[in-house]
Amino acid sequence: VVASSQVKPVIEVLRDRGFAGLEGKRVGLLTNPSGVDRNLRSTIDILYKAENVNLVKLFAPEHGVRGDIYAGGHADDTVDDATGLTVYSVYGKYRTPTPQMLEGLDVVVYDIQDVGTRSYTFISALGLMMRACAENNVEVMVLDRPNPLGGNKVEGNYVEPGFFSYIGEFRIPYVYGLTVGEFAKLINEEGLNCGEKGDEEPLKCKLTVIPMEGWERYMTYDQTGLPWILPSPQVPQALNAIGYPCAGIVGDFSNFYLNIGIGYTLPFQT
Repeated sequence: VVASSQVKPVIEVLRDRGFAGLEGKRVGLLTNPSGVDRNLRSTIDILYKAENVNLVKLFAPEHGVRGDIYAGGHADDTVDDATGLTVYSVYGKYRTPTPQMLEGLDVVVYDIQDVGTRSYTFISALGLMMRACAENNVEVMVLDRPNPLGGNKVEGNYVEPGFFSYIGEFRIPYVYGLTVGEFAKLINEEGLNCGEKGDEEPLKCKLTVIPMEGWERYMTYDQTGLPWILPSPQVPQALNAIGYPCAGIVGDFSNFYLNIGIGYTLPFQT
């Protein structure tokens, strides 16, 4: 498929702005292998090598910051070999960062490619990070990325009371038609503590979203001109993200022994 446009990755937008908003601050980064520029340079390495950025901590979602942990695998705190930075797991003993993890930070940057479906764990990791940062007076900066399903498709039910979980952490439709930056703005404005109760004083973090250049709502991922770097092992292509919201639900009916391609060459496509 020939891309009809060329979207500029937001890490490049941030770089071209001289990393404005990060200078003079102690920075944490929540990312994974999908956080790259057009030349496949990792956001970790870009921020670590930037002269005016003080990157001091990394936070690992499901699969880890370098993508070396399999789906559902328990992650422990470790050290990143390439930078020597401490990596705190937010998909291990803790799903919500502790005050100790955030201690000494001024801002946490988020850069992960999403798939546009509620049950994918990375938006939960973002939301819980935002909640923890709001409680600990730490800023959040989200580097926006395209929704591979485009920005016009919205389908499915909201999470109902009593059913909130890590694969349904916030009250959004199953297919929610937002970029990750738009998602962050939505849950921040509605209140990061709103969920099961919904009657508390809304909790908000100090949020900055760095927007993409060149993205339009009609675009599916193949129209962005960006390379697809698998955000998790079972989504090796943007096409898998299109199958994910339907086949993923069907695959949950495991008593029927349905094969949806997990572990094979066509995950979520069969």
